[in-house]
Amino acid sequence: MNAAQPLLDRIVGEIGERGFRAHGVHVLVGDDAAEHRWTADVREDIQSVTKGLCALATLRAADEGLISLDAPVSQYLPAVEFGEGSASVTLRHLLTMTSGIDLPWSPTMMTDWPDLALEFLGRPSRGRVFQYSNASTYTAMRVLAQVVGDVGDYVDRVVLHPLGITDASWERCPLGFPVAGGGLALRTEELARVGRLIRDRGRWQGRTLVSPGGVETMHSEWVQAGTGPGYRRYALSGWEGPGTGWRLHGACGQMIVFTPDAVITVTADDHEGSDGLLGFLMP
Repeated sequence: MNAAQPLLDRIVGEIGERGFRAHGVHVLVGDDAAEHRWTADVREDIQSVTKGLCALATLRAADEGLISLDAPVSQYLPAVEFGEGSASVTLRHLLTMTSGIDLPWSPTMMTDWPDLALEFLGRPSRGRVFQYSNASTYTAMRVLAQVVGDVGDYVDRVVLHPLGITDASWERCPLGFPVAGGGLALRTEELARVGRLIRDRGRWQGRTLVSPGGVETMHSEWVQAGTGPGYRRYALSGWEGPGTGWRLHGACGQMIVFTPDAVITVTADDHEGSDGLLGFLMP
């Protein structure tokens, strides 16, 4: 018997009762997988789950000795004019949203300034204060690009291609860099492969793509984020809870949920309903 199917059936039933606008759900239990779809099986923007791919790429570059998560980013961007306190910000601060640099999201943030990364780093830092911002991930990937070249190509080469995912589409800013905080399009099952890689601590089909210790930092080195259920603590791209486990969580209900027993991948178009569904997925 497929061990994933009973859990999938329960989730599909719950989604129906809630009226949650899911596109697809994939459940992985051990080596057993099961998937259900409500819409055509096409690639779609995984939104902020993209931050998890950016974290994996950064961790892989650190494994290769190309970059340090704890060196000041000014070491890699010597020509930048930093704001007060911003020169000491590290990649780890950027990926855990603790740079203390304020730059709120807006739908036009990629075009509001000639260079979003320069605008971000040119602002002052308030210290190690949590401030969730797509600009933080974008800037982190601009730093990573200094040592790996095009970040989209690097993620493809070291993470996606080994998972059998080719020709993935990256949204890019006017300067040609990946938006990074979102904008990567994958199918539900392709996203589930990323979930399996993370669950298996960076190993895929007997090959280590990212070091186990690195993958652990995606959901272990928690920083205080907020007060709401499921949003109290954040790590290297992952949110803790709201129940037992953690998740990568993007707008409109894109999620990879890691529970003690399963990996549940959701693609959807229901921003308001995703938190309620999480309460069922992570009791």
